[in-house]
Amino acid sequence: MEIILLERIEKLGHIGDVVKVKNGYARNFLLPRGKALRANESNRKVFEANREKIESQNAERRSEAEKDAKKVDGLKIQLIRQASNTGQLYGSVSARDLAEALEADGQKIAKNQIVLDRPIKAIGVHDVKVSLHPEVSVTISVNIARSPEEAELQAQGKDVMAEMFEKDTASFTEDYDANAEPGTIASDEAPAADAGEAGEGEEEKAEG
Repeated sequence: MEIILLERIEKLGHIGDVVKVKNGYARNFLLPRGKALRANESNRKVFEANREKIESQNAERRSEAEKDAKKVDGLKIQLIRQASNTGQLYGSVSARDLAEALEADGQKIAKNQIVLDRPIKAIGVHDVKVSLHPEVSVTISVNIARSPEEAELQAQGKDVMAEMFEKDTASFTEDYDANAEPGTIASDEAPAADAGEAGEGEEEKAEG
């Protein structure tokens, strides 16, 4: 389907561009959200008649978004969640969760402005894009941990899971025998050959 864009759409075009998209994308997203018009003769005339107004309104929204961007860009939020020993969350963190966390921090951000390809399912520090306007985007830092102490370590740049793995592997030790032949297993017991030699010595004493 051919459409006329009413705002900039990433990877598609700018206001007034006529582009071709899949029917489902147009019908389910672009058209109902007022981001585009069907590219027919009637709509072309409507767009051209209102082009100046559309561009002016877009400029106003962009200006407001740029002001908000200064308050949101680089913002750090912390979420405490339950997770397994491998760092996998019991559940996940969605765009809604992040919107609520931002609101608790005093930032009014709609969940559809948070660009999250898929829910976050592991602890760690995650960079998340926030689209305040089609032409204005910022990045926030989301620190997800199992405790405030763990979050603090992650904020310092430490890989909590890597350190935990190192501690676990350090607790495993092996017995080492410097005199053992390659391929043999270290043992606390005397070698069988020595036991045999000792037995032969006792037999010689008995004969003498």
